[in-house]
Amino acid sequence: MKQRTFLVLASALALVAGNANAQANQSPAGDPAELRQWIDAALHQRQPELRALYVDLHAHPELAFQESRTAGVLAARMRDLGFEVTEGVGGTGVVAMLRNGPGPVVMVRTDMDGLPLEEKTGLAYASRATQIANGAESFTMHACGHDMHMTWWIGAAELLSTRREGWNGTLMFIAQPAEEVLGGARAMLDDGLFTRFAQPDFAIAAHTSNNPAGHVTVKDGIVSSASDSWEITFHGRGGHGSMPSQTIDPIVIAAHFVSDVQSVVARERPEHEFGVISVGSFQAGTVANIIPDRAVLRLTLRSFTPAVRSLLNDGMRRTALASASMAGAPEPQFLHLAGAAPLVNSSPLVERAMAVLQPALGQDLEFQPAHLPGAPPSEDFSFYVAPQTGIPGLFLNIGTYAPARLADFAGRGEPVPTNHSPQFAPDADSAIAPGARALVLSVLSLIGA
Repeated sequence: MKQRTFLVLASALALVAGNANAQANQSPAGDPAELRQWIDAALHQRQPELRALYVDLHAHPELAFQESRTAGVLAARMRDLGFEVTEGVGGTGVVAMLRNGPGPVVMVRTDMDGLPLEEKTGLAYASRATQIANGAESFTMHACGHDMHMTWWIGAAELLSTRREGWNGTLMFIAQPAEEVLGGARAMLDDGLFTRFAQPDFAIAAHTSNNPAGHVTVKDGIVSSASDSWEITFHGRGGHGSMPSQTIDPIVIAAHFVSDVQSVVARERPEHEFGVISVGSFQAGTVANIIPDRAVLRLTLRSFTPAVRSLLNDGMRRTALASASMAGAPEPQFLHLAGAAPLVNSSPLVERAMAVLQPALGQDLEFQPAHLPGAPPSEDFSFYVAPQTGIPGLFLNIGTYAPARLADFAGRGEPVPTNHSPQFAPDADSAIAPGARALVLSVLSLIGA
């Protein structure tokens, strides 16, 4: 059996090496169908090992800039594969380099952090881990699929590192902290990611979705929204709950703001443009009979264009100032927690990847043209790629739900749990191989021999 598997792999690798007389329409990575056979055979061998890694990462999530255990697990695996590994980049980030002769540098990013959320999936390996979030102990959960991203990342690194005859260049695999707070990419860049290690020629990343496992979506142009996260502190004058006239109630001020700020979206945002303002945290007071002296709100603003991004930020600030002024209160304090530009896929890079992905994946691949809108969530992968840098980027979305489970939700008339839900539960058995496969195919579309 081992001999037969080796022959299959060797045959596929010969195809990856290419032929100088290949037809013009053949991909640079060799024949995609044969390439997929090699990848699938190799991943089938590694499935138990990769599943065990996924289960371990899922059961031990760590929050932004606290991913010490996670980074150690990934770093050790990459060293075993022959990568030159540096830890502690941008806090807890990992950079793993593998040089294989002259050629382009391809960066492949995974994110590592979980969310301050109690898992309610009922899985045997569900997380019960806790960490400190915003000064208080909180349950933590991989509710955004970063555990799956890391497993894909390791799987792709294993295949590419063990069969170097099929590509030329340098692999730059990075494990990034703090994607959820949109701080990890900036931290790694500020710590010299592109100066201490290498300036990539291309950058690739992938994300889970609640589509069927194996379904790969490639979006040309804008992939995801810009994001701005704010903390607003409304100040008042505290006092007894029975004598509100002797106070300035910050809860009432903040409540007016929560309601009124939606008019920026409903009445100022152009009807054909995407824009969202969401208040996710409202903290004020301690007991029923005391009017507090402050209320603290945390909110996010999402948009696709610079004009709408500016409109939302300006409108939010103007509404907060007006809410305070109306009550005769001091001006509120504004703290910009994080921000990221829209994530944009490079059209030439999408075209190159599609030349391999389309014939290899067939009906499992969905292409979305640039004129279609991107997705509402945001991604700090945008910090690494054009137009923020000159680096062409490719970001994939990959389904992770077993078709039978999707059919069950549909039969019960229930929505499928999305990212950031305490019920979000990718199917490990059917979702690991497709993600690793898509990454390998994408890398080889750029540096296949």
